[in-house]
Amino acid sequence: MLRWVSDEMTIRLTVFGAVFLLLALIEIGAPRRRAPPARTRRWPTNLGLMALGAVLGRIALPLAVVEAGALATDRGWGLLGAAGVARNPLGVAGAVIVLDFAIYTQHVLMHRVPALWRLHRVHHADPAFDASTGLRFHPLESLLSTAFKIALVVSLGASAVAVVTFEILLNVSAMFNHANLRLPVGGDRVLRRVLVTPDMHRVHHSVAPAELNRNFGFALPWWDWLCGTYQDQPAAGHERMAIGLRSIAPARAQRLVAMLVEPFRAAADEPGVTPT
Repeated sequence: MLRWVSDEMTIRLTVFGAVFLLLALIEIGAPRRRAPPARTRRWPTNLGLMALGAVLGRIALPLAVVEAGALATDRGWGLLGAAGVARNPLGVAGAVIVLDFAIYTQHVLMHRVPALWRLHRVHHADPAFDASTGLRFHPLESLLSTAFKIALVVSLGASAVAVVTFEILLNVSAMFNHANLRLPVGGDRVLRRVLVTPDMHRVHHSVAPAELNRNFGFALPWWDWLCGTYQDQPAAGHERMAIGLRSIAPARAQRLVAMLVEPFRAAADEPGVTPT
């Protein structure tokens, strides 16, 4: 199991660094929208929130998600373990799909439950939309998400291979679908049949409540279609749509300490918890 943890960390950090750098370069060369507010102010906050979430998870939780997968497989726990298919290719693929649907469901709950929205609004407060936005989550939200995934992995009996595959897919998708990059219209149409694209997810970061509660998917777009939460395009168009939250000033949203205390602030909250 220790080998899995070491290998998983190396793989994920390598993929993370390579994908983030690639997307950042593409954003410079082929942006979808005009250049966002200075990266020197936004990126330290976004990356700082991610780093604090990772540290908090390692301190507060006895297992990492991949450790839970390795342990569940070794002990034969969960539905897939009981069926003896956890290591089977179909079992791995099925686990990845189920985990992705679970993250979609978690994301919907983050908008529907007021206490969870207080955490999640830190993500939506970003006044711009680029690859770093996909890493911007309050540490307590990251902790809750990790705990949820551990419980799901154990009950499902997902293998370590399935967990590593899913975690890489989730991390890469989060950076990609938040990237400020321009895809050909035809290419976007084809790609969003199997993967959430930046144009699809950008709708979700609109200040308009009706759009904020659409397009919850991170990796696979199917759940939005099946659950009736899909919206094709923003009403104002991608270049003109306003991004962020009206209740959080852009200057405040770019300060790390302010975002750490944001869930405990009595804000004039709007849209996130409004069912549509």
